[in-house]
Parts: sequence; C-alpha cells; structure tokens
Amino acid sequence: QVQLVESGGGLVQAGDSLRLSCAASGRTFRSYVMGWFRQAPGKEREFVATISWSGASTYYAGSVKGRFTISRDNARNTMYLQMNSLKPEDTAVYYCAAGTSFLSNGLISPADFSSWGQGTQVTVSS
Repeated sequence: QVQLVESGGGLVQAGDSLRLSCAASGRTFRSYVMGWFRQAPGKEREFVATISWSGASTYYAGSVKGRFTISRDNARNTMYLQMNSLKPEDTAVYYCAAGTSFLSNGLISPADFSSWGQGTQVTVSS
C-alpha cells in the first residue's frame, strides 16, 4: 500500500487560491490512479477530482470544474490540487486517495480508492 500525506490547507477568503499537495511514499506512485475528495462537517465524503496514472486524463466534479486543477509529478511522487476562485462552500477537510482504476463518470465514490491520507483543512471565509 502507498502512504499519503496532504499539506497546503489553510484559511482564506472567498475568491482566493490555494494549492494542496499530496506526497506519496514508495516507488509505485506511478502505478496508482490518484484522487481528491472532501468532507464538510455533517456531510458525506464527496469526490472532487481524479487523475490517471500518467496524468494524461483528468475528471472533475461539476461543482469544481473550471476552478480546480488536479495534476501530478511522478518523478516527485506528488499530486497537487490547484484551487482558484474559492467559495465558502468549498470549506471542508480535503483528502487525497490512491486507487487502481481511472473512472470518468458521475459515480465515483470513496470505495473506489484503497489508500487515504489524513486530510488537510481548507476554510474559506465570506
């Protein structure tokens, strides 16, 4: 299994930007599909974005498409989430996850990913 550690969260104002990072341990990072999820208080964990093994393919939730960009650097064993035009409703704990299948439909769930980081808090004030 791969170990994942997120960083880059914080408190920002609406309209600001943040970049989250997810550092992976081990030499097998490039063999995993990676994803970002988020969980707001009292809500279920929801899909944000996913990226294929090479980074050539990406897929986003409708709520973040056009504002967030997922990317990865396999040489650095790191995945990123660039978040622009942040809104208060983006406030949540953000988790990175690793899986084995690249999915690009509306049914992506946490069960599709097998390894998880501990999460990083993103708070957007209005």
